[in-house]
Amino acid sequence: MAQKFFSPRKWRTAAGASILALLNQTVAPTFAMAADAVTTKTPIKHVIVIIGENRSFDHVFATYKPKAGETVDNLLSKHIVREDGSPDANFSSAFQYSAEDTAADGFQISPGGKSLYPTLPPPLTGGPSDVCKDNGICNLGDARTSENGLAQDYYQFLLTGGTGQASRVPDQRIQNVNNLPPGPFQLTSSTMPYDSYAASPVHRFYQMWQELDCKVTYATTSNPSGCLYDLVPWVEVTIGAGSNGNPPPNPFTAASTHEGSTGMGFYNVLQGDAPYFKSLADNFAMSDNYHQGVQGGTGANHVMLGFADAMAFSNANFTPGTPPHNQVVAVGSKNQGTVDEIENPNARAGTNNWYTEDGYGNGGFGGPASGGGTYTNCSDPTAPGVSAVVTYLQAFGVNPNCAPGHYYLLNNYNPGYFGDGSNAYTDNNDNNTPFTIPPSNLRSIGDALNNKGISWAYYGDQWNAYLGDKFQLNYGTVGKKSDQYCNICNPFQYESSIMTDLNQRAAHLKDTADLYQDIQNGSLPAVSYVKPSGWVDGHPASSKLNLFEGFVKKIVDEVQSNKALWQSTAILITFDEGGGYWDSGYVQAVDFFGDGTRIPMIAVSPFTKPGHISHVYNDHASVVKFIEANWGLAPLTGRSRDNLPNPRVTAGNPYAPVNSPAIGDLMDLFDFQ
Repeated sequence: MAQKFFSPRKWRTAAGASILALLNQTVAPTFAMAADAVTTKTPIKHVIVIIGENRSFDHVFATYKPKAGETVDNLLSKHIVREDGSPDANFSSAFQYSAEDTAADGFQISPGGKSLYPTLPPPLTGGPSDVCKDNGICNLGDARTSENGLAQDYYQFLLTGGTGQASRVPDQRIQNVNNLPPGPFQLTSSTMPYDSYAASPVHRFYQMWQELDCKVTYATTSNPSGCLYDLVPWVEVTIGAGSNGNPPPNPFTAASTHEGSTGMGFYNVLQGDAPYFKSLADNFAMSDNYHQGVQGGTGANHVMLGFADAMAFSNANFTPGTPPHNQVVAVGSKNQGTVDEIENPNARAGTNNWYTEDGYGNGGFGGPASGGGTYTNCSDPTAPGVSAVVTYLQAFGVNPNCAPGHYYLLNNYNPGYFGDGSNAYTDNNDNNTPFTIPPSNLRSIGDALNNKGISWAYYGDQWNAYLGDKFQLNYGTVGKKSDQYCNICNPFQYESSIMTDLNQRAAHLKDTADLYQDIQNGSLPAVSYVKPSGWVDGHPASSKLNLFEGFVKKIVDEVQSNKALWQSTAILITFDEGGGYWDSGYVQAVDFFGDGTRIPMIAVSPFTKPGHISHVYNDHASVVKFIEANWGLAPLTGRSRDNLPNPRVTAGNPYAPVNSPAIGDLMDLFDFQ
C-alpha cells in the first residue's frame, strides 16, 4: 500500500490585494438556509460532486458509441481502434516515440531526437498479487468492515483481481505483452478480466507536460495548442514517478521505473468493461471535453476543485515563503534529514531525462527524510523547468498566472492541518511527515458559500476513523481499524478559515456515513463534495475501476430512492486526474499549471437529456463556476480560474475555444426546458 500521504499515488493591485485579504477574513454566518429555500438559477437545489482517482477519458470510454444524434471524440470515432480494440486505419496518429533530453538541453516539454518505438516497452504488473495476502481482505466480512461505501453486489470485488505474479515484471495477463504495437492497447481480455488490479502510470507535473509534447509549430486548426501527446512510454521508462534526488539505478533498463508502457492501456465498454459508467452515460449526460485542471497528481487537482487556483507555500503569517531547499528539517525527531522540496526537472549529467530533483520524498514517518521536490517558483524564468513551459505559453499569448515570489505546489504534499484543526506543518512527531504544505489562507468555494449562508459539506470516506488516527497509523489495516481516508484529497483541509474553527469543521467536514444518513433524511446540503476511501476510489494498483463504480452506484441509488431529493439534485461524477493514462483529446493551454488530460465527467440528474454528450471545454474550475452560476456567487478571487470566460467555438471545431483560455460552467450538461 501507499504511504500515509498517499505517495506515490496521489500525492493585481495593492487595493485588490486588500479587498481579497478582507474576503479571506470574513466571518462565516453561524447558520445556513435550508438548501431548498435558497434561490437558484436552475431547478437544481443540490449538487453532489463525486471524485474518483486517475482515469483518462479514452482510458474508460475509448470505444463508447453514442446514441443517434450525438457524437463523441474517442479512439473508436477517430478510427484509431476498432470495436474489438485492435488497431484501425488511423492508428498511426497515436504512435508513441522515444526522445532525448540531456543535461545540456535543460528541461524540455518538447524534446528532440524523437524515434518511433518499434514495439512498446512491456507494461508491468502493479497492485496486489494475492488480495487476501497483500491487502488482508479475505472474506466478505473483512470487506464490509473495511468499507461501507459500496452497493451490496460490489463487495465481492474487494476479494478478487490479484495479479498472480511478481510485482514490476511484464504483465503476462495482457495479450501480446512483449510485442505491443507503438500505440494504445486494450488492457482487458480473456486473460485480463475487467475485475483486475493493474499498475499505475506516472502522474506528476513536469512528467505530464513532457508526455503532452506541446509545441507552437505543431499547432493545427483542429489542434490549435500543438500538443501531440506522443511521449507517454518514454517518460514512463526514463523518469517515472521521480528521482527524489537519487541517481538512476545501475544498470538502467526499461523496467527500472517499474512501469513500462502502462499508460497506453484502455478499457473496452463494447466488450463489457465499465458497465455501470456506460449505463450512466447512456441514460444521463456526459462530457467528452472535461479536463484535469493541473498537470500532475491528486493533491494539486483537489486544490483546484476547491479553490479554482493553485496553492503556494507560505510563511506563518501567510506571506509568500521559500520551501526547504537543501535544508535540514524535522530537527530532533526520527525524521530529521536534509530535503530539497524545490523541483528541478533538468536531466542529471550523463542521463536521458532522469530529473535532478523530483519526487514524493524519501523517509519521514519515523525515518530520515530526503528528496521531495514538488514546488516551483514559476515567476522566475531561470528556475529549473519554468522557461520551457512559459515560453510555450507566451507563444500563444497565455498568462502563466504565477505571482512573483510564490512557490506553487505542483504535486502531492500533506495538507497543512490535521482533521482536529491542529497545525500539521509544525508538528514534529515521529509519525508525521515533513512533506507537508503550510496552512493557507487562499479563499475556497466553501468560504464563498459560507458568506452567502448556503449549506455545504465535504464527505470524506473514513473521516471518522481519521479523526481518531491523525497520523494514519492504521492506514492499510483491515476491518474496523482500517484508515483509508485521503487527507490530500480534501481541499478544505489545507485552509485556515475552515480548519481553525471548531464550528466550521463540525458543520462542513463529515464522513460518508453522514452522507448516506443525510440523503435518507432529506437533510443534504446544497453543495456536497464526496471522496471515496483508498480501497474504492478506483486508483490503479491500490483500487479498481469497478470498485469506484460500486461506490458511485450506492450514492446514485440512494438519491433516486428519495424521490423528493432526486427531483432537485445533480450528481457530478469525475476523477481528480487522468493518472498518466494516454488520451486522444484536445488539451488547452490555460496557464502554467494546466490544463491536463481529458477525464470523464458524467452528470446524473432528472434534468439531463439521456445520452447527451457535451463538447464544451471544461476543467476542475468549471465545477466551481457551476456552483457560482447556480447559486449566484462571484469569482473566488481576482486571479482564480473561475474568472475565465465561457468558451466560444467555431462550427468546425466544437472542442477548442476561439477565445482561449476559456472554460465552461457545465450548464450544457443539463436541459431545463
